[in-house]
Amino acid sequence: METSLTLRPIAYVRADFTEKFGIPRQSGRAPALRSEIVFLPEYRNPEALRGIEGFSHVWLIFDFSKSHRKEWSPTVRPPRLGGNKRVGVFASRSPFRPNPLGLSCVKIERVEERKDELVLVISGADLLDGTPIFDIKPYLPFADCLPNAVGGYADENKDHRLKVEFPQEWLERLPLEKREGLLQCLADDPRPSYQDDPSRIYGMGFAGFEIKFTVAENVLRVTQVIQEN
Repeated sequence: METSLTLRPIAYVRADFTEKFGIPRQSGRAPALRSEIVFLPEYRNPEALRGIEGFSHVWLIFDFSKSHRKEWSPTVRPPRLGGNKRVGVFASRSPFRPNPLGLSCVKIERVEERKDELVLVISGADLLDGTPIFDIKPYLPFADCLPNAVGGYADENKDHRLKVEFPQEWLERLPLEKREGLLQCLADDPRPSYQDDPSRIYGMGFAGFEIKFTVAENVLRVTQVIQEN
C-alpha cells in the first residue's frame, strides 16, 4: 500500500559547522560540542517541553537537507570502508537515502526561554548549522541501550583517534567555550578514510574560523587559524 506523509520542521539547528567537512562522524563523538535546537514560531511553546528536564538525552529526527537527490541508489560507499567498498544503503547511515531522514542521540544541557526564542541547548551533536528538525523523542536507557549489540563493519577502528597538536598561539584565537569541542572534533579525524597524504593541508570551517591542519602518522597538527569575514 502506497502512502505519503508531509513532514514539517518543528525547529532548526544552530551549530558551529556551516559545511559538512569536520562534523563528527556520529553523535556523542565530541561531547563538549554545544549546539542549539531553536523552535519555529508555531512550536515555540514551553508546554511542549514539559517534563524533558527529567531526561538526560533525546533522539533527534532530522533532514539531511544538503543531501537531497532525485534518484536513490541501493548501495553506498561508507567513508569508514575507505570510500571504495559498497554496502546496502539500509546497512549504512549514509545521508543519501530514499528518504533523507537522520537520527541522532544528543545530551540535553538546558532549556532556555529567550526574547522571541525557545531553545533546547544540547551537546554532542553531529549536525550542520540550519539543519531542519522534524521531531524530538526522549532517550530511554532501559529500552534504547543494548550492551550486547553488534556494530558490523562500523565496529572496525571505532576507537580510532588522532593526537592533536594545537599551538597555543592559534588556540587562543578561539573563544574559550569553543576550544574543547573543536579539539574533540579534530581528534575524531575529520578526513575521509581514503585520504592519507601527509603533505596535504586541510581546511575546516568552525564557529566563524577556518582551521588549517595536516595529518601524519596519526598526529594532527594545526598550522593556522583564520577568522572568517
